[in-house]
Amino acid sequence: MNKIDIQQITTHEIEQLQRIARQTFYETFSEANTGENMEKYLDESFSIGKLTAELCNEHSKFYFAKLGDNVIGYLKLNMRQAQTELKNNDAVEIERIYVLQEYHGEKIGQALYEKAIGVATQLNAGYVWLGVWERNPRAINFYKKNGFVEFGRHIFRLGDDEQVDIMMKKNLTLPMHGEQKKYLK
Repeated sequence: MNKIDIQQITTHEIEQLQRIARQTFYETFSEANTGENMEKYLDESFSIGKLTAELCNEHSKFYFAKLGDNVIGYLKLNMRQAQTELKNNDAVEIERIYVLQEYHGEKIGQALYEKAIGVATQLNAGYVWLGVWERNPRAINFYKKNGFVEFGRHIFRLGDDEQVDIMMKKNLTLPMHGEQKKYLK
């Protein structure tokens, strides 16, 4: 596979963002949900207006994964008050990592994940957190492989259906030992 480029998304690319967001969400969750709930969620969550507001939020960042000129995945990060739940200034939320189904297994999700960790590290975040559907073992295993641990659960509403997300986090700060600790006292 050719080199994957990870590029921050601008408001001029909002229609591309809408297409990839709707397509990847549908590919990921349509088999396990009703058509009505999927349609309602896609219309509400991925409207041009909602995506534009999210993209213009100074505490959110979006990135495309591109193969040549083709968008094959995307990432959404939230900081500060843009976070969906914790709203911790010391944390970064990975709200979305989605890759087109035909590129699963090609390390695109890993490249987007590494971008997320790089951004969080640049922001001096203490940890990164996310919510992942309890019925998505592929994603759960991906995050566990990358050092995330479960710390809670929350409700995710997809249309009229209340679903349970596992909340996971990864600490980014290294524990300090002996000599390092004494200088902080």
